[in-house]
Amino acid sequence: MSPVIASVQRPELFGGVHLGTLVVTVLLAILVIWAGRRLRGTDAEAALSRSAGWVLLAASLGWMIWGMLPANWDIEDSLPLHYSDALRFITAVALIRKSQWAVAVCYYWGLTLNTQAMITPHPSQLEVFSVNFVFYWGLHIAVFLGPLWLVWGLGHRPQWKDFFIAFTAALLWAGMVMVVNSVLGTNYAFLNRTPEGASLLDFLGPWPIYVLWLVALTGMVWALMTWPWTSAVRSSPPSADRVDT
Repeated sequence: MSPVIASVQRPELFGGVHLGTLVVTVLLAILVIWAGRRLRGTDAEAALSRSAGWVLLAASLGWMIWGMLPANWDIEDSLPLHYSDALRFITAVALIRKSQWAVAVCYYWGLTLNTQAMITPHPSQLEVFSVNFVFYWGLHIAVFLGPLWLVWGLGHRPQWKDFFIAFTAALLWAGMVMVVNSVLGTNYAFLNRTPEGASLLDFLGPWPIYVLWLVALTGMVWALMTWPWTSAVRSSPPSADRVDT
């Protein structure tokens, strides 16, 4: 194959494969919200939530084990230390138990930190018909749909307590991962340098300036994601039952 043909066929950001995947995500989002509202409060909703949570948990464990197999091991990527790695398990807990802390984290992390990986994935994540493509996009889409199901579908209403839970958890995770990165020379959560491919972090300056900007911008965006619910909840009927653990 000539270099010209190879370059034409290589997946690109916002190329056909990428845009097609994003369109599928939007269509699934609409379906999930519609189904959540139709099934809210029913036995079918509870069973579907739990089933989805267990499937997500099993898939997340399978993907983590797959990455740790000798043939796939890469110290830079195999450890489950990216925010999306933790988010998969937290979203599974949110779906199975509807715990307040888990719903809070999956709402804020899932709709912001997770979408960064969907909007600007590395081109290697766009190679269709590979195990990597299926799990990467399947899991990222799942944790994006999770908060849509729980909040817009089932009626959970994020409050300022939820904001502080998610923000504190994000800071604690960042602190832990930065220590691991400094010991192993890795770049999990992209806290020690920006990703190799295109990223929104490229607009925030060099390290460590972009990390400080990321903390500030995340706090502002998450505050804006909280404010509308704090006023709406006062005039809304009680939300779906959840376990505050």
